[in-house]
Amino acid sequence: MSEEKTSFNIHPMDQFVIEPLLMGDKLQWYSFTNQTLWMLISLVAISLVFIVGPRKHQLIPGRFQSVAELVYFFIRDMIVEIAGQEGLRYFPYIFTLFIFILFGNVLGLLPYSFTYTSHIAITGFLALTVFLAVTIIGFVKNGLGFLKLFWIGSAPLALRPVLLIIELISYFVRPISHSIRLAGNMMAGHAVIKVFAGFAGAMGIGAIAPIFAITAVYGLEMLVVVIQAYVFTILTCVYLNDALHPGH
Repeated sequence: MSEEKTSFNIHPMDQFVIEPLLMGDKLQWYSFTNQTLWMLISLVAISLVFIVGPRKHQLIPGRFQSVAELVYFFIRDMIVEIAGQEGLRYFPYIFTLFIFILFGNVLGLLPYSFTYTSHIAITGFLALTVFLAVTIIGFVKNGLGFLKLFWIGSAPLALRPVLLIIELISYFVRPISHSIRLAGNMMAGHAVIKVFAGFAGAMGIGAIAPIFAITAVYGLEMLVVVIQAYVFTILTCVYLNDALHPGH
């Protein structure tokens, strides 16, 4: 017996399915997908805001130049506050990371868009590059002194071996928690919006309550997409500070 179709057939996870757009219907490693398309759209949007918009460097900044300068100094101040002046050497990477995540999150709120930051393949890769980068920086800058990060010298001697194990586990779990936090929040929020939208469409005229719910959740999600980009970036700065100053 075929499954009975009703107006309440809501599939909130369908929006996260990666689908090939070119070269057939079968997904291959080289396929141009909806995820690829929205990453390219994000790249174009970033270029417009941060390259094309402020190219004139006006004394009285226009809209795009104001946004670019605001974000620039926001990330710069964050790095200095957490990692110190020495951390500014890595400003281009951290700034790029924040902008890539922010635009992916924000563009994912558009109707019929695809939120590439909801996939662990993307967030996991970003988190892994952060993990490898700060580890390499830590050893290059401090040598074996980087291992001071795991040895809590201020703790009682008897507890230090136990704390060493805890710190090692915590360190190697970083890329997992770093990536899952972002992907999970993006997926959860968008799924909730999809559920309420499905109810609103199915209920027709009586969809007042779901519409109010969609508005509230959508407003909250607009805040969440910015906060999650900020959280990912500030954790990157914290990890960088550990690499630059392992003894602190």
